[in-house]
Amino acid sequence: MTIRAFITGCAATTFSDDEKRFLSETCPWGLILFKRNIENPAQVTELTRAYRQIVGRADAPVLIDQEGGRVQRLGPPHWPNFPAAEKLTHASDTEVSVELGARLIANELVRLGINVDCLPVADLRFPGAHDVIGDRSYGSNPKQVATLARAAAEGLLAGGVLPVVKHIPGHGRAMADSHLELPKVFASRAELEQTDFEPFRLLSDLPLAMTAHVIYEAIDPSLPATISKVVVRDVIRHHIGFDGLLMTDDLSMKALSGAIGENTKAAFAAGCDLALHCNGKMDEMRSVAENSPPLDGKPAERAKKALDRIAAGPKPLDVAEAWSRFSAMIETV
Repeated sequence: MTIRAFITGCAATTFSDDEKRFLSETCPWGLILFKRNIENPAQVTELTRAYRQIVGRADAPVLIDQEGGRVQRLGPPHWPNFPAAEKLTHASDTEVSVELGARLIANELVRLGINVDCLPVADLRFPGAHDVIGDRSYGSNPKQVATLARAAAEGLLAGGVLPVVKHIPGHGRAMADSHLELPKVFASRAELEQTDFEPFRLLSDLPLAMTAHVIYEAIDPSLPATISKVVVRDVIRHHIGFDGLLMTDDLSMKALSGAIGENTKAAFAAGCDLALHCNGKMDEMRSVAENSPPLDGKPAERAKKALDRIAAGPKPLDVAEAWSRFSAMIETV
């Protein structure tokens, strides 16, 4: 079965017959889960198993946004709450606490059949910017953010979960929430290279990244990064040096105007490897699938290289001891 270069959502906690046919016919590279898809551990495990059975790939990616703080799809009563990135920066041993927290997140995910986490956030925090990033950021210093984002990525990888660094080349300076409208950033390219872009440059060896639906006026004043050839090729691939698997942010977000099929085509034309669509609406899912190419050539090589990073599965972990250490690190924060 030919894998197509997109990631899809689904509507509920089980697949409808229509969704089963869609998955079987289109064979998306991955499935992404949201709170609407989550009820309890047994149900989530069955959903991930069913997806892989339908597409016929035991290692087919299942993604989730499990950062901690405001952005975590799994939570009580079945799963623990994890602290936001900013809170971890005040822990007693910041780098260790970030890595250990991500390792414990991975431990929760792999038991459910989830093998990709949209973490770490490498966006900088800027005073006065929109709070869509806010406490999801590891700070305002590019080197510190890169160091802590790498720690999170290493924690996930140790747990057998593939990290997704986001939102390349930087969303933190934006004055608007790209879920709701298109943000524009007016800083000069020189300033962007010294600040917003720098954490991603320092993390350019990571296997998978998600784009930002942001216009950088100094680079491409007409198109957001996700669908801008200039930003993808000149900034992400050349200046930042990222040669890993590049996925879009959610194409159903309101930052992107126009038909979703046209935006899907534009993202691939710009140089993205994978299209991400999250809302579970079947008409949009079909349009994304129809405008997504087969996953072959260089994108397929990047996808294989990424999944090879977690092929060995999680490293051994004393979960009780790890939780004890992690809790001690963050208890006074």
